[in-house]
Amino acid sequence: MRKYTIGLDFGTNSCRALIVDITDGKEIANYVHPYSSGEAGVITDSNDNNLARQNPADYIEGIEVSINNALKKANDRDVNFSSDLVIGIGVSATSSSVMPIDETGTPIYFKEEFRDNKSAMVWLWKDHTSHNEANEITELAAKIRPQYLAKIGGIYSSEWFWSKILKCSKDDPAVFKSTHSFIEISDWLPAQLAGITDTRKIKHNICAAGHKAMFNKEWNGLPDEEFLIQLSPNLKGLRERLYDEAYSSNTTAGYLSKEWAEKLNLSDKVVVKVGAIDAHMGAVGAGIKTGTLIKILGTSTCDIMIQPNDKPIADIPGVAGIVDGSVMNGYFGIEAGQPAVGDIFLWYVNNHVPEKYGNSVDEKFKNLESDAAELKPGQSGLLALDWNNGNRSTLVDVRLTGLILGQTLHTQPHEIYRALIEATAFGALRIIDRIEKYGVEITDVINCGGLAVKNELLMQIYADILGRPMMVSRSEHTPALGATIFASVTPGDSTGGYPDLVSAQSKMTGIGKTYLPNPENKKVYAELYELYKQLYDGFGIRNNNISMHNIMKHLLEIRDSVK
Repeated sequence: MRKYTIGLDFGTNSCRALIVDITDGKEIANYVHPYSSGEAGVITDSNDNNLARQNPADYIEGIEVSINNALKKANDRDVNFSSDLVIGIGVSATSSSVMPIDETGTPIYFKEEFRDNKSAMVWLWKDHTSHNEANEITELAAKIRPQYLAKIGGIYSSEWFWSKILKCSKDDPAVFKSTHSFIEISDWLPAQLAGITDTRKIKHNICAAGHKAMFNKEWNGLPDEEFLIQLSPNLKGLRERLYDEAYSSNTTAGYLSKEWAEKLNLSDKVVVKVGAIDAHMGAVGAGIKTGTLIKILGTSTCDIMIQPNDKPIADIPGVAGIVDGSVMNGYFGIEAGQPAVGDIFLWYVNNHVPEKYGNSVDEKFKNLESDAAELKPGQSGLLALDWNNGNRSTLVDVRLTGLILGQTLHTQPHEIYRALIEATAFGALRIIDRIEKYGVEITDVINCGGLAVKNELLMQIYADILGRPMMVSRSEHTPALGATIFASVTPGDSTGGYPDLVSAQSKMTGIGKTYLPNPENKKVYAELYELYKQLYDGFGIRNNNISMHNIMKHLLEIRDSVK
């Protein structure tokens, strides 16, 4: 008898429910529900471009709407399907997306006095209002707890857990005082599904805890009380109201509550697994293994690798953490990434591409890609830095900004578009260089996400610049698929699931298309990459002695040589 699992993926702009046949990973149905609040689900502030919040009510609505519609589709499409055959639910979500809650796990935002208060909302991963607080954490840790920084790449980020909490304590004492605890939405959502109303019983995921909240068994979990009090007296006593254990997504968070079972027409015997960061779930859904780099390409990019935990692994400066068990049990998870990729292209098309390329965004992208594909590497004479939303890896500096160099009165929009794609690929190679420098070998690259599936030009440019075949996951929804894979692992029970994650992966993942490097293009891009590194270090590293007077003329020489 066939069995099915549901993967929920809470992204930046929407919630997706994916239903999968665990026998072979066939995706039976999926449904995407855009969040109702804000602009594309994000609440912003015209007075502060760094602010990005979300309404927790959108997540609750997203669960019900997306699962019910996905179930309806599955019933219509597959005669074998029945909701009675669903055995598990997995959850992936953005991170660090942090929310203040009371002792019952209820969002502070749901209280009448805070209903219009942005500080009481979810502080979304891309909220950078706490960049000063992140610097404070880095400076204090460097002085008294350097081991904290060693495991997270050397610098604490404004995208992460503690910087947002510290900022909240300063900006809104009323919200902070009314808050019992703070929680990642990747922990809160499984608890909601399981009907857990006691914060002490919520199982927190090691993925977000280790990569974003400096949780590590070497120092007994979260940063110690002395460190937090030195950071701010406001944080006194908070640690004991958070958590002292963290779990992998193999772990059962609970079972579907009767309330949710009725809303979704599912059994209350359905297992709900501990959540994880969307990119790490996506890595599992893409078929991650030792030596394979998984690139999740979307509005931003996350790079994930694993290494067996039976041998020590070197700390890697500039990556977002090395955490035991964050991707799979028995392996260190390594995370890096770029905070804007697809967002850069969308910004450019929305603001700077004339109507001659089309009237709609889709038309403009299609025509830009077509014209840009006719160009040879270096032909535009352009070189860009992909820092429009700061740099996550390897510089970890949200205050860096974008740059397009080499423009003339003859520069065309499709040339700039190609240069922006190339910049994101050069940024990706910079990350690979750093990881390999510290002894982690990369033999394969598997790409997933909307950009990997839909943008053939981007994938070919990545193959040429990275100098490696670019494989594309057969699934367009790898974070949700990864969640279904975890939900299918039910060792020791009679539900019909898999005994372990590797067995589930082998049946439920696969590769679609592969792009091979063009040797001629690779040669030109190697020359351009040296100039990119010169810009990267010149603008990104403090107190450097890097001269950049040669770059413009060198770009012209490359342009003239390839025409």
